[in-house]
Amino acid sequence: MADGSSSPSGTQGTPANYGNVPVIFSAVLAAVAGVAVAVFSTGGTERQFRWELGVAAACATFIVSLLIFLLLIVTARPNPEELGQGTGIKKSFGSLPEAPDGDEGFRADGTDRR
Repeated sequence: MADGSSSPSGTQGTPANYGNVPVIFSAVLAAVAGVAVAVFSTGGTERQFRWELGVAAACATFIVSLLIFLLLIVTARPNPEELGQGTGIKKSFGSLPEAPDGDEGFRADGTDRR
């Protein structure tokens, strides 16, 4: 699992290989934000250049944008098929009421009728 391979049961398929794209895109966004904040916070040519604010804005932008990109990547993965199978309660989302879903041995309240 640590090497980016799929789950041991093989139900999720191969994961998408994004490489360093989220890191590079976050770095570009951070550079733009850092330069913009440093320039605009200076407030004119007579004042001192505010590089500290630019570095702080770049760091914050890098972390936040990387977190958002990685969360989008994680949520885009499909769930394994066995999570959609019922085991006592109806876990098949979107199934029709009273349609067979593999829970015939269980009542609607979760008790076993066997």
